[in-house]
Amino acid sequence: MILSDKAILNCIAQGEIVIEPFDRACLGSNSYDVHLGASLAVYEAEVLDARKHNSVRRFEIPEEGYVLQPGQLYLGVTQEYTETHKQVPFLEGKSSVGRLGIDIHATAGKGDVGFCNYWTLEISCSLPVRVYAGMPIGQLIYFALDGEVENRYNKKQNAKYVEKTPYPVESMMWKNKF
Repeated sequence: MILSDKAILNCIAQGEIVIEPFDRACLGSNSYDVHLGASLAVYEAEVLDARKHNSVRRFEIPEEGYVLQPGQLYLGVTQEYTETHKQVPFLEGKSSVGRLGIDIHATAGKGDVGFCNYWTLEISCSLPVRVYAGMPIGQLIYFALDGEVENRYNKKQNAKYVEKTPYPVESMMWKNKF
């Protein structure tokens, strides 16, 4: 079951959902709009290795915007810091963003109960497109959870993305044992 606007507001009032900064105008009938943060990152290596820490180069989006290029993976970040303690958050791209040929995530649209951070975006595009810090980029949808959670993400010993940072975070796949 997807939470309605009233249910999201109720969860915020109860501290089950945190969105900072929160702007009531960004609340839709069953989602909350999030915005592109000021920082992007690109991987430095041409070939990425899943068993190694692949470093990134971070940079700020200038006032005049930044032109994304097809064939390049960009890591972006939301302006909003979020916490979800009893619901399952999903991040989807806004339809207006999709109609510009921008994808904001390749595989990581679902968050976990206990995720407390900014969202890293896996941005790619079909055509060159200029983006701006602060532009609406996606929407958070919250699903009700059936049952109690035994192992919240922010309490897991092997959770890889718990360090609070307003910058895009590169893959931590290398921390897995395989």
